[in-house]
Amino acid sequence: MDMPMSPPASTDMATQMNFYWGKDVIILFQGWPSNNLAMYILALAFVFMLSAATEVLSIPQVVRPSSGSRPIISLLIQASVYAVKMGLAYLVMLSVMSYNLGIFIVAVAGHGLGFLLVKIRALAAAGPANQAGSEFVDPKV
Repeated sequence: MDMPMSPPASTDMATQMNFYWGKDVIILFQGWPSNNLAMYILALAFVFMLSAATEVLSIPQVVRPSSGSRPIISLLIQASVYAVKMGLAYLVMLSVMSYNLGIFIVAVAGHGLGFLLVKIRALAAAGPANQAGSEFVDPKV
């Protein structure tokens, strides 16, 4: 039995398969940003914030149980933060799969800013005593 190598002709939605410029894009949801420049700029800001938040949440926060709580509570908090981080990461990935160059650039820039914020926080937590001796300090937070 012969199988067709292309989608049926009845589909009216084509998938973009290369990078392109322009505000006429569909990001995450059908009809968003609705071919409007202001909405496209809002979508760029949204993807930027999503990717920055993904990087900020990538540093594991150790939640220590208080004297009266159980360790399972801290594990549930850590698992919840991880699930939120992964959800944001998948939203950024799906946004980039729109193949819009503007979306790609702001996603990479957001990841860069998020990484910068994490490293600034790590250097501040390390304190000035650790920074004076070595220029290449990479403290873990």
